[in-house]
Formats: sequence, structure tokens, C-alpha cells
Amino acid sequence: MKKLIWLIAPALFLNAIAAAQTTSPDESAAITRTALDYIEGWYAGDAARMERALHPELAKRMISTDPKTGRSQFNHMGAMALVQRTRDGGGKKTPPDRQLKEITILDRYNNAAVVKIIASDWIDYLEIGKFNGDWKIINVLWELKPKPATQ
Repeated sequence: MKKLIWLIAPALFLNAIAAAQTTSPDESAAITRTALDYIEGWYAGDAARMERALHPELAKRMISTDPKTGRSQFNHMGAMALVQRTRDGGGKKTPPDRQLKEITILDRYNNAAVVKIIASDWIDYLEIGKFNGDWKIINVLWELKPKPATQ
């Protein structure tokens, strides 16, 4: 019986630690708010809201394929370029009825989270970190959705 307790006790301890690392409702709401500041800020052309969501060292990246050569291309944008494109109204071109913003927290551990946003014409994977008490987007890897076939 003592051997069984010594085998079970560490498993219970590790389970308690894992449970402590799950996303609390408050943290989930804060992570979701950051993702909403990002995507709703984009659609609204609200540069202040976009900037609030981003860490200044943000890297937003996409791998695309050059249709002429079939070779991959690496596209990169920093925080200030994204804020400026938001300010210029790039997201306002998407009609309100197409402004999709499905947010899913895929994972969280302590001060790191991964969030998926399904938007109108693309999908974003956000790496979000808790920085000085606030959740900030550190990295974004994104992919365009295929264009619908025209009839």
C-alpha cells in the first residue's frame, strides 16, 4: 500500500501543477481582448487599438507562393508598419458583413498563449505574451484563404 501511495502522490502533485497552469477566466478574457483589439482595430482602422495589442518588437510573417515561379516568398511586417496600415484604413475595405473574427485560444502556459483568428480572407496564428502585466502580440504567422471559385 505504501508503494502505491508513493507512486500516486507524484502524479497527483504533477496534476495539481498542470491544473494551476490552465487559463483562468480572467486571463482568457484578457487574451481575447488583445486578439479583439488586433482584429477589430484592423477592420475599424483604429491604429490606437491595434498598437495597444502589439508588442513593439512584433514580427508578422507570411509564406506565400509566387504564381509565376512556384517558389516560396517570405513576407515580413513589423509593429509600426502594421499600425500604419491600420491607420491608412486597409481593414475598412472589408464590408461589415464580411468582418469575420472567430477567436480560439489554442493553448496557454503561464505568460505565453497561442491564439487562432479566422478572419474574412485569412487566418492568423498569434503568439501572445504577458509583458509588464499586459497581454501583447509578439508574433503572427498568417495565411490567406483560397479565393472562392467564380462561376
